[in-house]
Amino acid sequence: MPSRSPRPPPPAPDGAPERWSVDAGASDVALLVIPPDARRRRVFEVDCRLAVRVADDADAPWHELRVEIDGAQQWSRRIASHAPSDTLDYHCRCEVAVGRALRVRAVGQAGAQAVRTRLLIEAEEASR
Repeated sequence: MPSRSPRPPPPAPDGAPERWSVDAGASDVALLVIPPDARRRRVFEVDCRLAVRVADDADAPWHELRVEIDGAQQWSRRIASHAPSDTLDYHCRCEVAVGRALRVRAVGQAGAQAVRTRLLIEAEEASR
């Protein structure tokens, strides 16, 4: 079951950057939706992380992270996993037009005795 975006954070003091995150735990899908702002253009630094746990005796374990921005695949990578734990990270900068939302979806997979332990999306507004 995909995770849902959190409730909006409390209002930031005037001029403070927005911060959004969703932690899907061991789920295979995380979804972060940042609502539109009707007054200004925004730029977000977006980080996605998949963490896995790997058995010491695993035979060819792997993990994969796929990231979509506003419905379009942005990035995908599958790599060999290393015991006892491993991660796969992606970072991008997203410009969001006035009145537009930002939708970030991360899909994590693992196989051959690699097990998902955490799928996380964080977005922080670049300094104004």
